[in-house]
Amino acid sequence: MHNLKAIIESLLFASDTPLTVDKIKAILEVKDRNAVQDALKSLAEDCDSQERGFFLREVAGGYQLRTRPEYRQWVRRMKQSRPARLSRAAMETLAIIAYKQPVLRTDVEHLRGVDSGGILRTLLEKGIIRVLGRKDLPGRPMVYGTTKRFLEVFDMKDLSDLPTLKDLEELGEAWPNDST
Repeated sequence: MHNLKAIIESLLFASDTPLTVDKIKAILEVKDRNAVQDALKSLAEDCDSQERGFFLREVAGGYQLRTRPEYRQWVRRMKQSRPARLSRAAMETLAIIAYKQPVLRTDVEHLRGVDSGGILRTLLEKGIIRVLGRKDLPGRPMVYGTTKRFLEVFDMKDLSDLPTLKDLEELGEAWPNDST
C-alpha cells in the first residue's frame, strides 16, 4: 500500500485511544501484519530522529501518539484545565486493585481498613477500573480490575510494567529519610 506509514500516522493522530496492530490491519484491509509493524517502527524512528513534538508509544496493548513530556506546560495552557488528580486514598485503592485483581470490595476494604465504596465509584466513573463480573458468593459481590484507560494514564504497555516489590524497596532506600 502506497504511503502506509502516513496513513497509519493519520489513524493514530485521529484516534483518542491506542490502536492495536490488528485494528490497524482491519481498518486498512491489509493482511500483512509485518508491513503494519514495520510502518509503526519506522514512524517511531521518524518521530525520534526529527525531534517532533510527539512520539509513538506502545501502550495498553496498542499504539498511540503522545505529546512529549517536556512540552507538557504548553499543552496544559492550551487545554486550560487542570489534570484530574486522584486523592491519596484513591491511589491506595487503585494500587490494591492493580496488584490484586481480580479483587472484591471487601478485600480492598480489609487491606485499607476503611470503607472504599465512594472511591470505587469515583474510579469507575473515571474509567480507570471496571467491574469484571460477580463472585459466586452470598450477595454476588462485584469483582474489580483495571482498564486499558489505567494503562494509558500510567503509561504502561501491560500490567507487567507495574513496579515489583524489589523496585519499590529500592525506591524507598533511595528516598531521603527525614526522621528528625
